[in-house]
Amino acid sequence: MALNNMYDARLQQETALGAGVQILLLALIGTAVGMGPAGWLTGLAFAIATWAVLSRALHRSRLRSFGAANRVTLGRATLVGGVTALVADSFQSSPPVSLFVGLTAVALILDGVDGKVARRTGTSTPLGARFDMEVDAFLILVLSVYVSMQLGPWVLLIGGMRYVFVGAARVWPWLTAALPPSTARKTVAALQGVLLLLAGAELLPYAANFAVAALALGLLVWSFGRDVLWLYRTSRVENVPARRQMRELVAS
Repeated sequence: MALNNMYDARLQQETALGAGVQILLLALIGTAVGMGPAGWLTGLAFAIATWAVLSRALHRSRLRSFGAANRVTLGRATLVGGVTALVADSFQSSPPVSLFVGLTAVALILDGVDGKVARRTGTSTPLGARFDMEVDAFLILVLSVYVSMQLGPWVLLIGGMRYVFVGAARVWPWLTAALPPSTARKTVAALQGVLLLLAGAELLPYAANFAVAALALGLLVWSFGRDVLWLYRTSRVENVPARRQMRELVAS
């Protein structure tokens, strides 16, 4: 029991350190661009929420080590917190696009690092995979909010689609079944951040940015639609024996 408490304390120290680094990043951004209250409050809320949720998940998982891959993901979450603060601040002011692009680009690049680190060190865990997925999903949501201010609210569908899927799974449990590995799904997911960043970087004309965001949405609708259709068909096939048995019981 004492050993487990020691491991748990170490893990909590890691998450607390991550929250501290997040606050330090916010301070640096605030000093550099004069971030307003909206950016500060949003960034601090992100830091506290990340610390609380991750601490609880680590306590439940009984992991003995935080792991190098999770440290990379935590670093990426810190950058996402900075991007979130900048996006919130952009509702009241105009933070430098270069800073927004730089933080987002590094976060997207690191997305391909944590998985490789986990596989090479043999430290892949369900918690690490979920942590990575949630950071990805939240970054896409934040980017879609930023781009929607330029192109319209329809862009929010890109960031909200995954959360709608999670909500729908509470109503239709068959959506929670495991999906087969898919390179196409991974490619589409990776492209979302790249395309949204391109659309939000203000490097292209309005029409080109609109087309880029529309391409991101179209690919995402196709990917989700294909997965939902597969899950639905699989659930129907698996339920055939149960329905047949029920009919036989009623008939007898």
